[in-house]
Amino acid sequence: MPKRLRSLLAFSAAVCLMAAVAFSRTGPALDPESKSTQIAVLRDAEPRYWKGNLHTHSLWSDGDDFPEMIADWYKTKGYDFLALTDHNILSDGEKWIDVTAKGSRPLALKKYRERFGDRWVETRKEKDKEQVRLKPLAEFSSLLDEPGKFLMIPGEEITHKFASYPVHMNAINLRDVIKPVNGPNVSETIQVNHRLVEAARKKNGWRTLTFLNHPNWGWGVKAEDMLIEELRYFEIFNGHPGVKNYGDAQHVSTERMWDIVNALRLAKLKLPIVYGMATDDAHGYHSFGPGKVNPGRGWVMVRSPYLTAEAMVNAMHAGDFYPTTGVTLTSIRRDKDTLTINIKGEPGVFYKTEFIATFKNAPLDSKPVVDPKTGKELNVTQQYSDEIGKVVAKSEELNPSYRFTGEELYVRAKITSTKAHPNPYQKGDVEVAWTQPMTP
Repeated sequence: MPKRLRSLLAFSAAVCLMAAVAFSRTGPALDPESKSTQIAVLRDAEPRYWKGNLHTHSLWSDGDDFPEMIADWYKTKGYDFLALTDHNILSDGEKWIDVTAKGSRPLALKKYRERFGDRWVETRKEKDKEQVRLKPLAEFSSLLDEPGKFLMIPGEEITHKFASYPVHMNAINLRDVIKPVNGPNVSETIQVNHRLVEAARKKNGWRTLTFLNHPNWGWGVKAEDMLIEELRYFEIFNGHPGVKNYGDAQHVSTERMWDIVNALRLAKLKLPIVYGMATDDAHGYHSFGPGKVNPGRGWVMVRSPYLTAEAMVNAMHAGDFYPTTGVTLTSIRRDKDTLTINIKGEPGVFYKTEFIATFKNAPLDSKPVVDPKTGKELNVTQQYSDEIGKVVAKSEELNPSYRFTGEELYVRAKITSTKAHPNPYQKGDVEVAWTQPMTP
């Protein structure tokens, strides 16, 4: 065969393979023999909830396991989608890691070989040290992706800080790495990095979603820093035991922050609602228990007819999802002036639903938090009225509902169960779910 013809055939084959991979990312590949049947299934698909985690780390950055192993863990635990969000990197390109007697890596390699086999695991010797090649997402997702069953979504944790304040954000369904940049303060650092993701979205056409991570990590972000138009999502729950979800005597919890942020945005600034996320932020996969940075603590349930990256992003843009640490909601309905929730009950488990609201006449003034020892003002979220984010109704039914008065800025619900979390963020935690805030 002439050399030129061989080159042309090889190029054509490569283009076909790339097209197949790209299509598998966004939707199910249709079998030509059953194309009509599958199209009918897609056409008639009804919206349902899909379970997914959007904050996870692997050996591509500071996680302690191979990405295939992590994805396999989530898939076998019943998750429908997963984003690997390593620090300032995508799971892409050429990367080899040393696995010679370094922490948990020998154990990780042993388990990796047992699960995927010696033919899949690529090793080499470099200066008498054994190294393993990390498979990029486009390569290993073909083992795990299943149309309508499991989906890998590319992502990155844009990891940065302003001065000593950590500013981390996750970008989901990202094509190219985002290199973080500085703003003149924390708020504008959040803003400018959101704009970088948006510019990338406009350039490549991929539908992306960006959310602020763990604002209480290192006490990096205050509620007042989140009053920017670009911000639409942040983590109200993060499974990393060091992120201070519940605050302390001088710092508000992330859930309290959620109410303050939405009250100020809606009443003062006329900005859209900020939606809440729950994630794992998992790093450790070989030793489990309280205090460990494990998977399986928090996730989102996204309502859509289809399991594709774009469908997940679109549904979350519409607020059609809820964060949870274990409580399952079968439906969240808004009928004119009534919000109704259907809880999937478990035998022997009891549920309490609290409807939480801020009314239009709630005072929005604040005062600084003062260090009791020095008398100096602290650079933390300020103190606001208890009228912001107050409980306005309670129910112990499996189908609780709330009737809007029309005077609310927003209403959201928190559903707390009596079931202990199997691997809690903090010892004693029970399973919880939240609905997104809704305006009258």
